[in-house]
Amino acid sequence: MQVSKAKFSIGVALGAASILALTTSARSLTAPAAAPTGEEIPLKVSQIYWEYNSTDDDLGVHVRLDGEDWRKMKIYNPKGKKLFDVKGTGPYQDLGMTELFFEGAEPTLDEVPLEVLLALFPEGEYEFEGRDVDNQELEGEWMFSHAIPDGPNVSTQQGANNFLQVNWTKVTAPPPGFPNRPILITGYQVIVGSFQVTLPASATSVTVPSEFVAALKPGAHEYEVLAIDQSGNQTLRAGTFVK
Repeated sequence: MQVSKAKFSIGVALGAASILALTTSARSLTAPAAAPTGEEIPLKVSQIYWEYNSTDDDLGVHVRLDGEDWRKMKIYNPKGKKLFDVKGTGPYQDLGMTELFFEGAEPTLDEVPLEVLLALFPEGEYEFEGRDVDNQELEGEWMFSHAIPDGPNVSTQQGANNFLQVNWTKVTAPPPGFPNRPILITGYQVIVGSFQVTLPASATSVTVPSEFVAALKPGAHEYEVLAIDQSGNQTLRAGTFVK
């Protein structure tokens, strides 16, 4: 079959345009980062906090951050010591990242004494420093505290028609032996399997939806209640109920 010169010329032109578009797109992803403007962009979230498990007597430090299209991030303690450093590569360097949450190891206080853990993470302002895909500087701060709340005392009440109520006592102080810091609870979080709810500090109970309870398999099930301090530090107490 013969192809006219006009059709052939159009095909070549379209093919060249497609190749140029693909080449330009690929270059845009790997182009050098733009020069920074000198203005710092605040992170939406930059938080570092303790989580104490009063049931298992273990303690660790968690981190949560959120920013637009960052490609690298560092965290410094109040003494200027770098304790976290992460950098995206490949597509994560080109396109960036947004949210990040991770949990530090949670040794029991028999394995690592409380005073050792507290010394590893001193109180004070922690600095979050990063760069986005446009090479703009990102920054955040968090005032890290040793005000760690005690765990609430927990219990459940069950009844007909899959009734399940989780109860707890209010928390007003740190656990025995912990730093004597003022405790001001801002909320309680209740977790029963995949059911999760955060309630105000005035709450001392929650009724789990009967539809959720009905879907649980017969047997023992664990639940947790977390007391959340104004510092962001939180302590959980676990319990079990039998369906």
